[in-house]
Amino acid sequence: GHYISVDTSYEGEKAVLYSPDLYSDDWSCLRLIYQIATTAETSDPTRLNLYLRQEGESFDRLLWSAKEPSDSWLIASLDLMNSTKKYKLVLEGEIGQDKSDSIAIFEIKITPGYCIECDFEENHLCGFVNRWNPNVNWFVGGGNIRNSQSILPKDHTLDSALGHYMYVDSVYVKHFQEVAQLIAPKTTAPMSGCLSFYYQLKQESSIVFTVYLRDVSGFYEEIWKTDTALSADWALAEVEFNAPYPMEVIFEVAFNSAKGGYVALDDISFSPVYCSNQTGTPFNPANAGCNFEEDLCDFYQDQKDGPGWSRVKVKRNVYRAGDHTTGFGYYLLANTKFTSQPEYIARLYGPTLPGNLQFCLRFYYALYGFFQMSGTLAVYIFEENHVVQEKIWSVLDSPKGVWTQAEVSFKKPMPCKVVFVSLCKSFWDCGLVALDDVSLSLGSCQAADSLLSPGECTFERDECVFTQKKRGRGSWQKRRGPTPTSYTGPKGDHTTGVGYYMYIEASDMVYGQRAYLISRSLRGISGKQCLTFFYHMYGAGTGLLSVYLKKEGDDEEIPLWRRTGEQSISWLRGLIEYESARNYQIIFEAIRGVSMRSDTAIDDILFQAGPCLETEEIQFSSGYPDSLNEIEY
Repeated sequence: GHYISVDTSYEGEKAVLYSPDLYSDDWSCLRLIYQIATTAETSDPTRLNLYLRQEGESFDRLLWSAKEPSDSWLIASLDLMNSTKKYKLVLEGEIGQDKSDSIAIFEIKITPGYCIECDFEENHLCGFVNRWNPNVNWFVGGGNIRNSQSILPKDHTLDSALGHYMYVDSVYVKHFQEVAQLIAPKTTAPMSGCLSFYYQLKQESSIVFTVYLRDVSGFYEEIWKTDTALSADWALAEVEFNAPYPMEVIFEVAFNSAKGGYVALDDISFSPVYCSNQTGTPFNPANAGCNFEEDLCDFYQDQKDGPGWSRVKVKRNVYRAGDHTTGFGYYLLANTKFTSQPEYIARLYGPTLPGNLQFCLRFYYALYGFFQMSGTLAVYIFEENHVVQEKIWSVLDSPKGVWTQAEVSFKKPMPCKVVFVSLCKSFWDCGLVALDDVSLSLGSCQAADSLLSPGECTFERDECVFTQKKRGRGSWQKRRGPTPTSYTGPKGDHTTGVGYYMYIEASDMVYGQRAYLISRSLRGISGKQCLTFFYHMYGAGTGLLSVYLKKEGDDEEIPLWRRTGEQSISWLRGLIEYESARNYQIIFEAIRGVSMRSDTAIDDILFQAGPCLETEEIQFSSGYPDSLNEIEY
């Protein structure tokens, strides 16, 4: 047969293969049979990436990526959710440092249905794999092959001797409790509903047939188990199945002796409707977070604790930082001037979370005025009865007055609450603890990290879609931490507080000198688009920051947004709504101001299709220092 492989004679270019226009009104499964061959491990490995290019989106969404070398063909199974828009699949081969590496693709197949469904009639077995064991393994049975002592007369799919099924037999069992595992392809899209399969079980001594779910961190959860021996006919099993993040289904059979008998399995299928008539609304993690702009959302304080946390906002100024969400908005502050008595504790309770799910909690905090930082803010898990408490995070040390991101993964068997606790140990060391942008997602934080939105750039890894007109002094530079000149520039980035941002170093430039950060050509789409970014303009001599739109084929650039002079000591959010049906570029232009104190920075750029849902606040302060520093309660 034939396969295609990446031509490596084009140095430094990516090999790209496009599908025709595809439609999927129903859920479908993409199977890809591929191989990556490498000779040596390098820091820059060879990769195969698969992107989804949806109509009406300027950016491709990364569905899957592989870099593991192999000396045989591997199968990848990816769930494609149903969608009303047409789309293309884009396969990208990227040869790493070693030019003798190769990437090959043998088959691409899109079939209707879910990837965890299988009737075992095809030789790729839908990407199911047996975990090899010296004595007991899952084998393919049927197809009129007399290859086993306890063969079944017919399969379930075709109800004939020619059909296939999977089976595991005890004839070679050597030890007590030998286990055979059949592992389904990992789910790649959130799904919940009813998993069903047919099985036969013939036993002479006890066999345990169990179905587990295993998440990416290796945690097993039993979802089904046989209770009794059944007659030698195909029996239907149905089990509630809930996989909000990537999971593997594992069919496991444990034998106690060589005379155990056998288990056969066929026709695994999935329906997005629960087996019993329970509808049960799935838990939505978006409701468990809060940016405190409107209110406390579903967070609350206990009356007997007293008002420990206050919702506050700061007018835009050059002395005290504003909130993390926009720079103009609200955040929570503990240990405010009303409550700084020693041994004082402020607790903020989150909404109730269901048990047995893996969560990733992220939030931003900032500390002011403490000598001793450690332990001033901690996060506890309270189980429903409030009796069991567990500390899952506490602050050790962080840059003063910088919004710093914290993230922590947790999973509890029982329903629980997240509780933020701020502690003031003694009257002499009571600073301020600020909290903002609490968010919760399903799955572990490591898994969530890899899934940036397609049009998002945080400058943590690279400059994404942006390039410089010219590099060198007097251009945009990537930096972490504070800028070298005092009284200008940010103290840390906006993404995490300890990450990277782009800025101009005014001491390397002359008054009026310009630096350009230019995006590559972006796909034009019909309708409005929204560009969000954060900018930092602090310093008495700050110049201009402008954003332009340049459409393909036009000579001139259309000005979209501009700010002049010192704005705030905070990162502020900029919002721009624009339209371009033609391909276009976005340009960030910074102009150095009158003095060295004009370091201008940008971070966290996000392109989104559709109109902006909010408007940008522009508020100017009167300029008197005394009115600037007030906190509004």
